[in-house]
Amino acid sequence: MEMGRTKDTACLLGELEEILEASFDGIMVTDGNGNCLMANSSYTRNTGIRRDEIVGHNMRELINPVWMKRSIALDVIENGCAMSMEHDTQNGNHISVTGTPIFDEKNKVKRVVVNTRDISEINHLKLKLGEAQAMEKLYLKSMGIHRELINIDNDTVVINNRMRDIYEVAKRVSTYNTTVLITGESGTGKELVARYIHKEDKSRCDKPMVVINCGAIPANLLESELFGYVEGAFTGAIRGGKKGLFEEADRGVIFLDEIGEMELSLQVKLLRVLESRKIMRIGQREEIPIDVRIIAATNRDLEREVREGRFRDDLYYRLNVVSLKVPPLRERIDEVVPLATKFVNQFNTLYGQKKKLTYSLIKELERYEWPGNIRELKNVIENLVVVSDDDYLYGDTLPWQKKQKAVWYGEQTLKEAVETFEKDFLIKAREKWKTTEKMAEALEVNQSTISRKLNKYGI
Repeated sequence: MEMGRTKDTACLLGELEEILEASFDGIMVTDGNGNCLMANSSYTRNTGIRRDEIVGHNMRELINPVWMKRSIALDVIENGCAMSMEHDTQNGNHISVTGTPIFDEKNKVKRVVVNTRDISEINHLKLKLGEAQAMEKLYLKSMGIHRELINIDNDTVVINNRMRDIYEVAKRVSTYNTTVLITGESGTGKELVARYIHKEDKSRCDKPMVVINCGAIPANLLESELFGYVEGAFTGAIRGGKKGLFEEADRGVIFLDEIGEMELSLQVKLLRVLESRKIMRIGQREEIPIDVRIIAATNRDLEREVREGRFRDDLYYRLNVVSLKVPPLRERIDEVVPLATKFVNQFNTLYGQKKKLTYSLIKELERYEWPGNIRELKNVIENLVVVSDDDYLYGDTLPWQKKQKAVWYGEQTLKEAVETFEKDFLIKAREKWKTTEKMAEALEVNQSTISRKLNKYGI
């Protein structure tokens, strides 16, 4: 009878050991003095401590200032209650540790059961969740902003207060047949402001708006384009002559883009048109009356051009009746997200894609200086939609990130500079490969190395 009971007990203990070994959580047991009695495979995997390094050893032997500054088992023995903490291990894992005491009949701690769980991936998922929630807020904000936009057209976003002021002035002046000069860097949306004025001008909105870039046409051809010519006016003139753009825009609007590029000889003739409201075709002596509203734009400082003799002062004063200065995109960062969202939607429709912005991409877009302004942003988004093989657009896929060269890290030591580069590199690797296993495989290092470095930099 006794032998049968002993055999059953041994069998039960064997099964219990198998159960503990099969546990996903790490389990380690010490006695009341901190001596390790057992540790399962999950515990050694989570902590990076081999069984022969811990089983049969006192926990005090393992305490060190690098990867085990304290022992939860010893803390439980000292305090006589269950305790928990988070801990970075020697193999780079970030683990949650809980110690639970078992008391004897005298209410003294006789055993401590320590449970461990690797929460590195959980922390990473929390980070990604936080980014996703931030991205959701950006999208919701963008949607809310779009509902508050000035009703202009499908290509225009007006959120920034300075831009709102510009469009409000543009709406007011649209009711007056006055000349408007729009200034600002290339790509800021000067033509969009001009089109808004044309749209709001009730007497001209159903008539054409003719656009010409004065800097894109050679000076010897620009005159014939603007004023037209009669048959035989010059070699190559077509039979019957040709209307100029001023005639084409009659009763409508002509938009003279890059007016600062116009040569002085042609500026004189444009001034005559502004003063008389008449044009004369090349080769013709009769003047033709026109009813045209003139809107001009330039990325140059025309006041400086006047001072330096490259632009006529009388023409400048004629054009500058109402002046609107469009700020660069770097001075209206609050419009980057709505613009990027609008462009993604446009190009998704155009190319049959379902690309989405990510939080990391938005942050990069907001940090960038945008020397090419809205035009550059639009081109960048189109490039990402077309080139990216992922439905999610990440910050490391931006053109300037791909072309980024080595940078000088200022007053940092070599070690600090290496760590700065390594952290940036790991952030981009995490965005691309998602898990430490795939990162390790792609970067050809151990997964434990990746985990350790991610924890080191708080990634």
